[in-house]
Amino acid sequence: MHQFSDTHAHIYSSKYESDREEVIRRTFESGVSKIYMPNVDVETIDAMLEVELNHPDQCHPMMGLHPCDVKKDFEKDLYIMEDWINKREFAGIGETGLDLYWDKTFFEQQKEALRIQIQWAKDKEWPIILHCRESMDETIAIIQELKDDRLRGIFHCFTGTVEQAKAIIDLGFLLGIGGVSTYKNGGLDKVIPEIGLAHLVLETDGPYLAPVPHRGKRNSPEYIPIIAQRVADLCETSLEEVSRITETNTQNIFHRFQP
Repeated sequence: MHQFSDTHAHIYSSKYESDREEVIRRTFESGVSKIYMPNVDVETIDAMLEVELNHPDQCHPMMGLHPCDVKKDFEKDLYIMEDWINKREFAGIGETGLDLYWDKTFFEQQKEALRIQIQWAKDKEWPIILHCRESMDETIAIIQELKDDRLRGIFHCFTGTVEQAKAIIDLGFLLGIGGVSTYKNGGLDKVIPEIGLAHLVLETDGPYLAPVPHRGKRNSPEYIPIIAQRVADLCETSLEEVSRITETNTQNIFHRFQP
Protein backbone atom coordinates (compact mmCIF):
# COMPACT_ATOMS: atom_id res chain seq x y z
CA MET A 1 0.00 0.00 0.00
CA HIS A 2 1.22 3.53 -0.81
CA GLN A 3 2.11 5.70 2.18
CA PHE A 4 0.82 9.24 2.61
CA SER A 5 0.58 12.03 5.17
CA ASP A 6 -2.18 14.58 5.68
CA THR A 7 -0.21 17.78 6.25
CA HIS A 8 -3.28 19.79 7.32
CA ALA A 9 -6.36 18.41 9.07
CA HIS A 10 -8.42 19.70 12.01
CA ILE A 11 -9.14 16.19 13.27
CA TYR A 12 -9.67 17.63 16.76
CA SER A 13 -12.69 19.62 15.48
CA SER A 14 -16.07 19.12 17.15
CA LYS A 15 -17.34 17.98 13.73
CA TYR A 16 -15.59 14.65 14.46
CA GLU A 17 -16.87 14.42 18.01
CA SER A 18 -19.18 11.45 17.46
CA ASP A 19 -16.73 9.22 15.55
CA ARG A 20 -13.22 10.65 15.79
CA GLU A 21 -11.48 7.40 16.71
CA GLU A 22 -13.26 5.56 13.90
CA VAL A 23 -12.20 8.23 11.38
CA ILE A 24 -8.59 8.03 12.59
CA ARG A 25 -8.66 4.22 12.35
CA ARG A 26 -9.96 4.35 8.76
CA THR A 27 -7.36 7.00 7.94
CA PHE A 28 -4.47 4.80 9.03
CA GLU A 29 -5.99 1.80 7.23
CA SER A 30 -6.14 3.86 4.01
CA GLY A 31 -2.36 4.31 4.02
CA VAL A 32 -2.27 7.75 5.65
CA SER A 33 0.21 7.29 8.48
CA LYS A 34 0.52 10.84 9.82
CA ILE A 35 -1.85 13.74 10.44
CA TYR A 36 -0.48 17.21 11.08
CA MET A 37 -2.97 19.30 13.05
CA PRO A 38 -2.99 23.11 12.63
CA ASN A 39 -4.33 25.06 15.58
CA VAL A 40 -6.77 27.93 15.00
CA ASP A 41 -7.38 29.66 18.34
CA VAL A 42 -6.86 29.37 22.10
CA GLU A 43 -10.08 27.38 22.55
CA THR A 44 -8.94 24.55 20.26
CA ILE A 45 -5.63 23.86 22.00
CA ASP A 46 -6.91 21.37 24.59
CA ALA A 47 -8.87 19.28 22.08
CA MET A 48 -5.89 19.18 19.72
CA LEU A 49 -3.49 18.08 22.45
CA GLU A 50 -5.92 15.37 23.54
CA VAL A 51 -5.82 13.86 20.04
CA GLU A 52 -2.01 13.96 20.20
CA LEU A 53 -2.12 12.24 23.60
CA ASN A 54 -4.17 9.38 22.13
CA HIS A 55 -2.02 9.09 18.98
CA PRO A 56 1.42 10.51 19.83
CA ASP A 57 3.27 8.89 16.93
CA GLN A 58 0.75 9.80 14.23
CA CYS A 59 -1.06 13.05 15.14
CA HIS A 60 1.23 16.06 15.47
CA PRO A 61 -0.02 19.45 16.73
CA MET A 62 0.96 22.90 15.54
CA MET A 63 0.43 26.23 17.29
CA GLY A 64 -0.95 29.38 15.72
CA LEU A 65 -3.76 31.90 15.45
CA HIS A 66 -5.97 31.64 12.36
CA PRO A 67 -6.52 35.00 10.63
CA CYS A 68 -10.30 34.66 10.96
CA ASP A 69 -9.79 34.48 14.73
CA VAL A 70 -7.73 37.66 14.88
CA LYS A 71 -9.82 40.25 16.72
CA LYS A 72 -9.15 43.57 18.43
CA ASP A 73 -7.51 41.87 21.43
CA PHE A 74 -5.48 39.30 19.44
CA GLU A 75 -2.31 40.04 21.42
CA LYS A 76 -3.88 38.28 24.43
CA ASP A 77 -4.31 35.08 22.41
CA LEU A 78 -0.78 35.29 21.02
CA TYR A 79 0.61 35.70 24.52
CA ILE A 80 -1.02 32.40 25.57
CA MET A 81 0.25 30.67 22.41
CA GLU A 82 3.76 32.02 22.86
CA ASP A 83 3.76 30.53 26.34
CA TRP A 84 2.87 27.15 24.82
CA ILE A 85 5.62 27.21 22.19
CA ASN A 86 8.17 28.04 24.87
CA LYS A 87 7.02 25.07 26.97
CA ARG A 88 7.15 22.26 24.40
CA GLU A 89 7.76 21.24 20.79
CA PHE A 90 5.19 21.67 18.04
CA ALA A 91 5.37 20.49 14.44
CA GLY A 92 5.04 24.04 13.17
CA ILE A 93 3.54 27.50 13.59
CA GLY A 94 0.03 27.76 12.23
CA GLU A 95 -2.25 28.01 10.83
CA THR A 96 -1.74 31.70 10.43
CA GLY A 97 -1.87 34.05 7.48
CA LEU A 98 -4.37 36.45 5.94
CA ASP A 99 -8.05 36.14 5.02
CA LEU A 100 -9.93 38.74 2.96
CA TYR A 101 -12.88 36.47 2.17
CA TRP A 102 -15.05 36.76 5.26
CA ASP A 103 -14.31 40.03 7.03
CA LYS A 104 -11.80 42.77 6.30
CA THR A 105 -12.40 44.62 9.59
CA PHE A 106 -9.21 43.40 11.27
CA PHE A 107 -6.96 43.12 8.23
CA GLU A 108 -4.26 45.35 9.74
CA GLN A 109 -4.34 43.23 12.90
CA GLN A 110 -4.13 40.07 10.76
CA LYS A 111 -0.94 41.39 9.17
CA GLU A 112 0.53 42.26 12.56
CA ALA A 113 -0.38 38.83 13.98
CA LEU A 114 1.18 37.14 10.94
CA ARG A 115 4.42 39.08 11.35
CA ILE A 116 4.65 38.06 15.00
CA GLN A 117 4.07 34.40 14.15
CA ILE A 118 6.64 34.56 11.34
CA GLN A 119 9.15 35.69 13.95
CA TRP A 120 8.20 32.72 16.15
CA ALA A 121 8.80 30.37 13.21
CA LYS A 122 12.21 31.91 12.60
CA ASP A 123 13.21 31.83 16.27
CA LYS A 124 12.17 28.18 16.65
CA GLU A 125 13.18 27.21 13.10
CA TRP A 126 9.80 25.52 12.74
CA PRO A 127 7.83 25.56 9.46
CA ILE A 128 4.98 28.07 9.18
CA ILE A 129 1.60 27.05 7.76
CA LEU A 130 -0.03 29.87 5.81
CA HIS A 131 -3.73 30.48 5.17
CA CYS A 132 -4.22 32.91 2.27
CA ARG A 133 -7.86 32.95 1.22
CA GLU A 134 -8.47 35.82 -1.21
CA SER A 135 -5.08 37.16 -0.05
CA MET A 136 -2.47 35.18 -1.96
CA ASP A 137 -0.51 38.18 -3.27
CA GLU A 138 -0.65 39.99 0.07
CA THR A 139 0.66 36.89 1.89
CA ILE A 140 3.42 36.31 -0.67
CA ALA A 141 4.49 39.96 -0.29
CA ILE A 142 4.90 39.67 3.49
CA ILE A 143 6.89 36.42 3.16
CA GLN A 144 9.10 38.04 0.51
CA GLU A 145 9.73 40.98 2.82
CA LEU A 146 10.61 38.84 5.88
CA LYS A 147 12.24 35.83 4.22
CA ASP A 148 15.57 34.56 5.49
CA ASP A 149 17.29 31.18 5.71
CA ARG A 150 15.29 30.22 8.81
CA LEU A 151 11.85 30.79 7.26
CA ARG A 152 10.16 27.91 5.43
CA GLY A 153 6.72 26.39 5.34
CA ILE A 154 3.58 25.61 3.39
CA PHE A 155 1.07 27.78 1.57
CA HIS A 156 -1.88 25.67 2.69
CA CYS A 157 -4.88 25.05 0.40
CA PHE A 158 -3.12 26.53 -2.61
CA THR A 159 -5.62 27.63 -5.27
CA GLY A 160 -3.61 30.30 -7.05
CA THR A 161 -2.13 30.80 -10.50
CA VAL A 162 1.03 29.36 -12.07
CA GLU A 163 2.72 32.73 -11.51
CA GLN A 164 1.80 32.73 -7.82
CA ALA A 165 2.93 29.12 -7.49
CA LYS A 166 6.32 30.00 -9.00
CA ALA A 167 6.69 32.98 -6.64
CA ILE A 168 6.02 30.68 -3.66
CA ILE A 169 8.48 28.06 -4.96
CA ASP A 170 11.11 30.78 -5.42
CA LEU A 171 10.70 31.54 -1.70
CA GLY A 172 11.50 27.92 -0.89
CA PHE A 173 7.96 27.21 0.34
CA LEU A 174 5.77 24.22 -0.48
CA LEU A 175 2.23 24.19 -1.86
CA GLY A 176 -0.47 22.31 0.07
CA ILE A 177 -2.81 20.57 -2.40
CA GLY A 178 -6.21 19.39 -1.24
CA GLY A 179 -9.75 18.64 -2.34
CA VAL A 180 -10.02 21.71 -4.58
CA SER A 181 -7.76 19.84 -7.03
CA THR A 182 -10.71 17.51 -7.73
CA TYR A 183 -13.22 20.31 -8.44
CA LYS A 184 -14.23 20.86 -12.04
CA ASN A 185 -13.68 24.63 -11.84
CA GLY A 186 -11.03 24.60 -9.13
CA GLY A 187 -8.35 25.80 -11.56
CA LEU A 188 -5.59 23.49 -10.32
CA ASP A 189 -5.89 21.30 -13.42
CA LYS A 190 -3.97 24.06 -15.22
CA VAL A 191 -1.45 24.74 -12.45
CA ILE A 192 -0.32 21.35 -11.13
CA PRO A 193 0.91 19.98 -14.51
CA GLU A 194 2.95 23.17 -14.96
CA ILE A 195 4.76 22.98 -11.62
CA GLY A 196 5.00 19.20 -11.08
CA LEU A 197 5.41 17.28 -7.84
CA ALA A 198 8.71 18.61 -6.53
CA HIS A 199 7.15 21.32 -4.36
CA LEU A 200 3.82 19.75 -3.35
CA VAL A 201 2.47 18.21 -0.16
CA LEU A 202 -0.97 16.68 0.28
CA GLU A 203 -3.67 17.83 2.69
CA THR A 204 -7.40 17.57 3.29
CA ASP A 205 -8.15 20.58 5.52
CA GLY A 206 -10.71 18.25 7.10
CA PRO A 207 -13.51 18.77 8.00
CA TYR A 208 -13.62 21.36 5.18
CA LEU A 209 -13.30 21.17 1.36
CA ALA A 210 -13.96 17.47 0.82
CA PRO A 211 -12.82 16.11 -2.56
CA VAL A 212 -15.15 14.78 -5.23
CA PRO A 213 -17.10 12.47 -4.82
CA HIS A 214 -17.58 13.62 -1.20
CA ARG A 215 -17.88 17.34 -1.98
CA GLY A 216 -20.38 19.10 0.24
CA LYS A 217 -19.95 16.55 3.03
CA ARG A 218 -17.55 16.41 5.96
CA ASN A 219 -13.98 16.00 4.79
CA SER A 220 -11.67 13.42 6.36
CA PRO A 221 -7.94 12.57 6.34
CA GLU A 222 -8.88 9.16 4.94
CA TYR A 223 -9.58 10.91 1.60
CA ILE A 224 -5.90 11.77 1.00
CA PRO A 225 -5.57 8.86 -1.50
CA ILE A 226 -8.36 10.44 -3.61
CA ILE A 227 -6.41 13.71 -3.76
CA ALA A 228 -3.19 11.82 -4.48
CA GLN A 229 -4.81 10.00 -7.40
CA ARG A 230 -6.06 13.30 -8.83
CA VAL A 231 -2.55 14.77 -8.60
CA ALA A 232 -1.14 11.65 -10.27
CA ASP A 233 -3.64 11.99 -13.11
CA LEU A 234 -2.87 15.69 -13.59
CA CYS A 235 0.89 15.01 -13.64
CA GLU A 236 0.45 11.93 -15.82
CA THR A 237 2.41 9.83 -13.36
CA SER A 238 1.80 6.94 -10.96
CA LEU A 239 0.28 6.98 -7.51
CA GLU A 240 3.56 5.45 -6.32
CA GLU A 241 5.48 8.45 -7.62
CA VAL A 242 3.08 10.90 -5.96
CA SER A 243 3.48 9.01 -2.68
CA ARG A 244 7.28 8.95 -2.95
CA ILE A 245 7.77 12.62 -3.75
CA THR A 246 5.10 14.16 -1.51
CA GLU A 247 6.22 12.00 1.42
CA THR A 248 9.81 13.12 0.90
CA ASN A 249 8.63 16.74 0.87
CA THR A 250 6.56 16.18 4.02
CA GLN A 251 9.45 14.53 5.84
CA ASN A 252 11.78 17.36 4.87
CA ILE A 253 9.46 20.11 6.10
CA PHE A 254 8.46 18.28 9.30
CA HIS A 255 11.82 16.56 9.77
CA ARG A 256 11.74 16.68 13.57
CA PHE A 257 8.67 14.46 13.62
CA GLN A 258 9.99 11.60 11.52
CA PRO A 259 11.02 8.18 12.90
